[in-house]
Amino acid sequence: MNSQPPSASMPPEVVAKVLSESLPYIKRFHGKTIVIKYGGNAMTEEVLQRSFAHDVVLLKLIGLNPIVVHGGGPQIDEALRRIGKQGNFIQGMRVTDAETMEVVEWVLGGQVQQDIVLMINEAGGKAVGLTGKDGCLIQARKKMMPNKDDPANPIDIGFVGDIAHVEPAVVKALQDDQFIAVISPIGYGEDGLAYNINADIVAGKMAEVLGAEKLLMMTNTPGVLNKDGQLLRSLSAQTIDALFADGTISGGMLPKISSALDAARNGVKSVHVVDGRVPHCLLLEILTDRGVGTMITSE
Repeated sequence: MNSQPPSASMPPEVVAKVLSESLPYIKRFHGKTIVIKYGGNAMTEEVLQRSFAHDVVLLKLIGLNPIVVHGGGPQIDEALRRIGKQGNFIQGMRVTDAETMEVVEWVLGGQVQQDIVLMINEAGGKAVGLTGKDGCLIQARKKMMPNKDDPANPIDIGFVGDIAHVEPAVVKALQDDQFIAVISPIGYGEDGLAYNINADIVAGKMAEVLGAEKLLMMTNTPGVLNKDGQLLRSLSAQTIDALFADGTISGGMLPKISSALDAARNGVKSVHVVDGRVPHCLLLEILTDRGVGTMITSE
């Protein structure tokens, strides 16, 4: 088995050029916070998992502050199948009864989060796992979904939450001590109950509250596609409204693009939906001018 890095087969001048091209980006983003929504194939394929962990550690070591918010839909579905349950979704949100919520807490806050922490630590970083309970990080309230057929009676989807408040002190303290926060999208209500919150929404709000320079959302597509399957390199608020209206953006993309747009409107300098199937997509998006997805702006 060849253990040489890919750069070993590249001419030295190409390696030098790539490294020197990254300098302006390293200078520009040094000390800045980058929130990364980690999900899709990048969470399940080993090569992509290692590529992701490597990128996060590298970003930290060169002076950026990466914050990871992870999903875990496929892992939750697999755990539910084992107990004879099937996942149901309404408008891209998982319907979550009490039994499903127990599974969500165990899978996200236990299995998935700890796998990511271990992976980053093995790559040379210092990661710490958090849920909304830690340091009162994510305070939640019950979410009701709008009902198009009967607006007066919103749809109850169980233990699914909206974010009431984010208390970023614990994340900032970890950042200052050179740790990398890995956040599970579980919030806790005043009633003491746990609520499942869409990870895209948590990532968007976290980026907003932390005053992040960038929000990157990893997906299983090249970015946002039009109805012909072509990549849309950039999207404005006006364009997004039209794509919502004609059904181009639907299903799981709805909360992703909505939270990305909210983040852009609320001070996050740049928001990108990136192709998580591309190895080292984070480095390509942050440290080069070769973007690998769709940029979203509030204009």
